[in-house]
Formats: sequence, structure tokens, C-alpha cells
Amino acid sequence: MKSTEIRTKQRILIVDDSEMNRAILADMLGEGYEILEAENGLEAVAYLKKLTTNIDLLLLDIMMPLMDGFEVLAVMNKYHMISDIPVIMISAESASSYVERAYEMGVTDYISRPFNALVVQKRVENTLMLYAKQKRLVHMVADQIYEKEKNNDMMINILSHMVEFRNGESGLHILHIHTMTEILLRQLCSKTDRYGLTREDIERISTASALHDVGKISVPDSILNKPGRLTDEEFQIMKSHSVIGAQMLSQLPVYKDEPFIQTAYEICRWHHERYDGKGYPDGLKGDEIPISAQIVSLADVYDALTSERCYKKAFSHQKAMEMILNGECGAINPLLLECLEEVQELIREELQVYSPGIRHNRQIYETVERKLYNKELRMVGYNVGQIEIQEEKKQFFLSKIPIVSFEYSAVTGITEMSGYAAEVFGMEPNVLDIRDESWINSSGTEAGKIVKMVRETTPEDSEREDEIELLFNNVLHKCRVTVRTLWSKDQKPQYLGAVGVAVKI
Repeated sequence: MKSTEIRTKQRILIVDDSEMNRAILADMLGEGYEILEAENGLEAVAYLKKLTTNIDLLLLDIMMPLMDGFEVLAVMNKYHMISDIPVIMISAESASSYVERAYEMGVTDYISRPFNALVVQKRVENTLMLYAKQKRLVHMVADQIYEKEKNNDMMINILSHMVEFRNGESGLHILHIHTMTEILLRQLCSKTDRYGLTREDIERISTASALHDVGKISVPDSILNKPGRLTDEEFQIMKSHSVIGAQMLSQLPVYKDEPFIQTAYEICRWHHERYDGKGYPDGLKGDEIPISAQIVSLADVYDALTSERCYKKAFSHQKAMEMILNGECGAINPLLLECLEEVQELIREELQVYSPGIRHNRQIYETVERKLYNKELRMVGYNVGQIEIQEEKKQFFLSKIPIVSFEYSAVTGITEMSGYAAEVFGMEPNVLDIRDESWINSSGTEAGKIVKMVRETTPEDSEREDEIELLFNNVLHKCRVTVRTLWSKDQKPQYLGAVGVAVKI
């Protein structure tokens, strides 16, 4: 049973072999967080495995006994924890090789000792805020994908169930075909890349399998539900359902060129073909038959044997497997027969255990999971990664170019300055807080003059320019200072921050 623990504070795990360092960091963070401590990497990994989804941030040292920080990162990458738990490296090791390796292994930030309390606090706040936003975005995307998949599956299954209802079969037939198709496709892909199937292909084929018998909507009830053997004429009418179903899909006015419809067309038309060319309607042979149709054909044969019909009793799993493997149901791709043998127990378990509703919802959640972490959310990860890369580039240029520049965020209250600006203003870079009234009100200082310019702007008039004398290397230089405030695009604009630059005249 999952824990029902409700936490009111964010949980931070501090990993450092020095008890003093852990105490200093805990004291810097204050009482606003729940603090856990580990004195080496092994203890940290034990915490991570026990509380994976309940750790909000990891402050990780590099040099530790038993297991160092990089080994902890390796474990987190191996078990995919690094995407869910942000890591800030805390170390006295400032060599670029250490920093680069840490970022390559997925850390969010790197703080070098000796610690600056405000730097630690703000970076922790910013990291937690970033990941909180990302989690909200993930949940939002997940909800949207779930609703989309649920609606798609619902419409396809309603249509398919209407066909099965006329055929006197239960709605479980559609569910069984979908389940078997997906299992067989995954097993096939694990054995060979002969068919070049992707995860998206597997999902598309499995979903399209629900339409395999849609052409039966044109077959009279008297033939569909006849308890005895069909006459030759009746059998020809029954066989026509594969062609009619394909024609229905090919004649769609809007979606006929969509990959999903093309896959459904293949399945509808050719799921009664046989590997030796003795099937219908076109007598295709071997891999002339699309793999989508081959897989659905095998699933259809198995479910037909193990299900009760108006003309027969259900065979047992063992009997059905014997009949299929002995060729009593027509020639089937030997590779697919191997797959069926290898996953037969899984198939039997899946078809017996899950009711339609439970299985249906589980399939949708699995689809959401795959899409989130293999397709749609790649862009989210890409965007977050790009933000970090751009930030790294910006800090590099700001540290190398002899220019006074700053960027203020009204969200965090932090002003990031170029190294040159920090020198001019005599302050630490990246920790200047414009909300600190102790120096803002001193309008005679260079910083105070710039803040005054910022405060004079409005959403409609967001830029100011003035000449101000700034001290460079103990010499006053006249500079042209330009500031611009940033505002949201809402109907009532919200102040987001400001940027500025000073150039010697």
C-alpha cells in the first residue's frame, strides 16, 4: 500500500561526510524545509531508494568515503531518478573538469565552498521552484494526453463493439485482440529489428486492431450468427467483410491518408491472408502481408479458438496452442509462432485477469506514460535543458566582457550582474536583492540612480536612458546607462523584472 503521508514542508537531503558542513547548510536553509542528512553516498542511495518520490532536492558533496558524489549520480541516472529529483552539487572542488562532469551527469546547479548563505538559499529556492513548475507541466500534459487517448479509444471501441454486438460476440473480443497484438509486437521487437517497428508503430497497430472486423457491418445477421456450417455462397459473403472494411476506410473523405487509417486499412484487408499464400482476399504470401495484419491475424485466430461462439464451444489454452502450432489454423509466420510460444503464459494471464474497464484504463495510463517520457515531454526536457545552456552561455560572456550589465527578476528578487558590474558596484555578483531598501533609498549611489530609472518606467514606456558616472578601476568614467523593464502580456501587465547595460562614453 502506498504511503498516505502528507508533507507540509519540502524535503531536502544533504549528503556530506562532514558533520559541520551538513550543519552549516541546514542552518543556512532555516526551518522552512524538512532536512535529512547522509554522511556518505551509500546512505544517500538508501534514502533515495526508500523515499524516491518524496525527496524534493539533493545537496550532494563530491569527495566522500564508501561512495562519492559521482557514484551517487551514476546510480540516480541508472534508475532514472535524476529526472525527478534535482541535484545541486556542493563542493570545494572548483576545477572545471569536476564542474563539467557534474553537469554532464545531470546536476541542476553547482555551488563551491566557502558557502554564501544568500547564494545557497536563492539557488535552492530557484531550483525547487523550477522543478515544481515542471511537475505541474507534466501533470497538465498527462491529463491532456489521458483525455485524448481515452476519447480516441472510446470512439474506436464503440464502433467496434457495435460490430461485435451484431456478431453475437462480447466486447471482450476487441479487448483481447488489442492486448494480444501489443504483447506479440513487443516480443517481436525484442527478438528482431527485421520489421523496423517503433514504439509509435506498436501503439498505432494495437489501437487500429480494434477495426479489424469493421467490414462485418455489411454482412447480414443471418450469416453472422448462423449456428451451423456456412454454405459456399454464404462463406463468400462472409469473406467479403475484409475488402468492404478496407474500402470503408479508404473512402473516408478527410482522414484516409493518416498513418492510423493506413494501418487500419492493412489490418482490415489482409488479416485473413496466410503465410503460404492460401488466404484471402488477395492471396498474399510471406512478408507480402504487412506485419500489422500478420500479428492481428494470429491474435484473431487464438481468440476465436478460446472463445465461445454461436457455432462452437471454447477450446482451452493448451488445445488452442496445439492447433495453432500444428498448422490446423493455416500457415503462420514461424517467427510469430516463436513469439506466441514465448509469451503464451503472459497472454493467458492478461486475457483472464483483467475486466474490460480495468484493462482499458491501464492501457491508457501506459500510453500516457510512454508519450510523456518518450515523445511529448522530450520538448519539455529540451526547453529546460536549453534554459540551463543559455544561462551557462550568458554567465560565460558576462564574466569575460568588460561591460556593466544586470538582469533583475521580480519573482526571485535577485539581480544577476556581470563580473565587471559587481566590481563597479562593490557587491557580490548574482546576489544583489533590489528589495533590500538599505541601499535603494541612497539615490546618490550609482546603483541607487539606476534603480530610480527603473522605477520611473511603465508598461507603456518601459525604457530609460541617462548618463551616469561609474567608477572603473578607481577612476570615474561617464557612461550611457540604458534600462528596460519587463512586463507580462496580461490585460493588466505584471512587473517581471528589468535589464540594463552601461557603456563608457
